[in-house]
Amino acid sequence: MRRVLAAGFAFALAGTALGQALERFEAVEPHMGTMARIVVYAPDAAQAKAGFAAAFARIKALDEALSDYKPQSELNRLCRSKPGVPVRLSRDLFRVLDQAQRVARATHGAFDITVGPLTRAWRARREPTDAERAAVGYRKLKVEGRTQSATLLAPGMQLDLGGIAKGFAAEEAVHRLEALGLTHSMVALSGDIAAGEAPPFRDGWRVELGPDGRRVELLHQSVSTSGDTEQFWERDGIRFSHIFDPEHKLALPAGQMVSVIGMRGMLADALSTALRVIAGESGVEKARLVLEEFPGYTAVFREP
Repeated sequence: MRRVLAAGFAFALAGTALGQALERFEAVEPHMGTMARIVVYAPDAAQAKAGFAAAFARIKALDEALSDYKPQSELNRLCRSKPGVPVRLSRDLFRVLDQAQRVARATHGAFDITVGPLTRAWRARREPTDAERAAVGYRKLKVEGRTQSATLLAPGMQLDLGGIAKGFAAEEAVHRLEALGLTHSMVALSGDIAAGEAPPFRDGWRVELGPDGRRVELLHQSVSTSGDTEQFWERDGIRFSHIFDPEHKLALPAGQMVSVIGMRGMLADALSTALRVIAGESGVEKARLVLEEFPGYTAVFREP
């Protein structure tokens, strides 16, 4: 495991309780299939290291629960459960599944975590079978708040949290840093970025949305970008995305990139995927209409 810790330029932060100077520290570790990057402003290296340890531990714990790659993850144990039998969930997995189903209903299925069978076929570079397609559909997953449980309603189901888990993990890592007093922080997990208070003497965290160089400033916000620049499968000269149209159970052709900015990383992540699907199927204006159902969230649509 690789860790990088670098002290940057020291900024005197006027008005802090102890009048301490804050320095910039950065650390990188491999988590959730990507390089997790954390930047904090802290009084000294010891506090920064403690924050990094706590934040990376939180990301790792979430990966252990939410990954569909890890055979013994809580998610995959749920997917091996008998159809029709409720399974009690940890608080973390319940929160993610509950949010996922809320977004699925609000977007009429454009966001759907039951596309796991399609995802696995895509990874194997093959067409999904009829049985795999039959296992897809957000209505085939029941999430019950009263018992904090989930029930798979069809055989062969596989849940894929790739469109929501990283946004949640980035947001949770920022919360873990804030609990330790490291309020000036930013966490990046590939295209999912969460930010706390701005760096000293800045209005926000300036981040790039993609290879086109477009930037936004985040202040106690998250941004998630869905697109085709890194994960795609080319066949017969056509590039197919890793993002699926759940209704037709097909990988979307390469197209627009969508970034969603809002307070909650988990919701921004899910919405960026949903809007990418809607824009690809029905156009950008339809996607913008759906986003109006989520006050406080904005989207940027652009060509890759």
